Amino acid sequence: DGLDYRAMGKFFKGLAGCGAWACFDEFNRIDIEVLSVIAQQVLTLQGAVQRGEKRIIFEETDIFVDPEFAVYITMNPGYAGRSALPDNLEALFRPVAMMVPNYALI
Repeated sequence: DGLDYRAMGKFFKGLAGCGAWACFDEFNRIDIEVLSVIAQQVLTLQGAVQRGEKRIIFEETDIFVDPEFAVYITMNPGYAGRSALPDNLEALFRPVAMMVPNYALI
């Protein structure tokens, strides 16, 4: 809650610059308008990695792009206050389903 595209841009600049990974929890709690801009930010950085670019202009800043950087998200669909991801953002991530293990069976 409370994240805007500028704050997310700063996160992404840091991640891309040092090759770090980050997992943003309950990503679908971010406002839908902000998610749409975030999709463009992630697409720009993923494109730079795919093209093998070492530096790019991102959010009006010249940044180094370490190809090892990655962004992951979690979301809990169906809860109140959650929104569906825009199609352009959803296309940038692979879905993984998780469930509570059956401890008695283990």
